[in-house]
Amino acid sequence: MDLRDNVETGETENHPELFYVPIPDEAPCKREQEKLSGVVKNVHRKLRRKYREVGDFDKIWREHCEDEQTLSEYALAMKNLADNHWTKNCEGEGRIEWCRSVCQEYFLDGGMKRMLEKDEKSAALAMGLTAASVSAQPYSTIPSSISQLGKMRLLDVGSCFNPFLKFDEFLTVGIDIVPAVESVYKCDFLNLQLQQPLQLAGDAVEAFLRQLHNPIDTLPAQLFHVVVFSLLLSYFPSPYQRWICCKKAHELLELHGLLLIITPDSSHQNRHALMMRSWRVAVESLGFKRYKYVKYSHMHLIAFRKVCLATTSDLVSRNYPEMLYIPQDFHSNEEEECADVPVQVRSEFEDDQLAWGFTELPDTPYDSDSGESQGSSVPSFHELEDPILLQS
Repeated sequence: MDLRDNVETGETENHPELFYVPIPDEAPCKREQEKLSGVVKNVHRKLRRKYREVGDFDKIWREHCEDEQTLSEYALAMKNLADNHWTKNCEGEGRIEWCRSVCQEYFLDGGMKRMLEKDEKSAALAMGLTAASVSAQPYSTIPSSISQLGKMRLLDVGSCFNPFLKFDEFLTVGIDIVPAVESVYKCDFLNLQLQQPLQLAGDAVEAFLRQLHNPIDTLPAQLFHVVVFSLLLSYFPSPYQRWICCKKAHELLELHGLLLIITPDSSHQNRHALMMRSWRVAVESLGFKRYKYVKYSHMHLIAFRKVCLATTSDLVSRNYPEMLYIPQDFHSNEEEECADVPVQVRSEFEDDQLAWGFTELPDTPYDSDSGESQGSSVPSFHELEDPILLQS
């Protein structure tokens, strides 16, 4: 029943049992998110455009790191997105929680032990040993103190706002070229210099990390259990820069440590399957093995474990760096500019109407000439894979 005016008294009749909940207007929030996302995307496009025009990624990156105004706007936009938008739709929290759960499973719940046992079995079988003798082998390379790890030492590259700091199980070092919060160290990861590994016990290493000075220009190798690249690699305009990041992560990780890569992609799962396969080959060539992979609606999440201390020296000549490509690497400047043109999106009502229309279609293909169903004439899925059928 609606509120109605009393025609006799001119007063509004109140019905205490009725109440109205105002529908929040999501448009301003969405517009703000689009504006902030535009700031982030424009920085990426500007870098890619300069790289196409100049080609010297060292010079472009040096100039970019000196552009403090652009970097500050980028950092503030990313923090605002994380604080006010990603947390509401679980996109940001989802990737952080995924990283945390993978680390807990691998280091604390036996994941590393299972992987190392599997590696030793595979190696023994490759040497011609029988399955029975493999089962009887002692796994000497498995660390004995996995459960007594202490805090997991985690390096968050491109951290911006240090999201892992709130978890007690991590000793987190967040670095960024322009930090958005005080707890993040200023550091240019591409030009970070590496030193010899520390010959210290675990508690002494933790003490060393707690006393780092800002900015960070150098770090010892084999210092961390986990390195996180969250939305980092697509920032760089060159595949070779992404390659350098992964190589540096390998050097900073302890043996059996984890590299966690999150990269954006709003396409369906198989749209860029070849790209993900290419990334896997490139990263594994450095001395990693893939441990986990999952596709969220807007991103890929991949975990690699470090399986050897050294990398092959001639990887660049084998073209592995170029395998860390993203689709935007192949876009022209004109195509980048077209990406800014807004695309008309159907409303939920229009989607429902369209879906309802499809429910009215017949179950089997319909021949408009004969008026008969042609169910038996449609080739099966496997027949459609035949190249001759595809050509015809």
